[in-house]
Amino acid sequence: MLAIFRTYSPDQIDFDVDLRELQGQTGVNVLCDLLRAIGQTLGKPVLLTPEGDSGQAVLAFDPRVDRVVLMADPDPRTR
Repeated sequence: MLAIFRTYSPDQIDFDVDLRELQGQTGVNVLCDLLRAIGQTLGKPVLLTPEGDSGQAVLAFDPRVDRVVLMADPDPRTR
């Protein structure tokens, strides 16, 4: 999985991943491992938001529980 990182300030590091590269549960696990590794290293939450949307996160590493958690309903029809 390719991840492109952009450092905007000491408090903000953005990165892009192409979700089409992720195949099945194995791909999801790789993405979650990346979020967890960044979050554990920095000791901070890591949020995954849709491209161009800095609003609601879809997934996030939560350092309080030391795991990646689902933040939004994955089926927009149920909103």
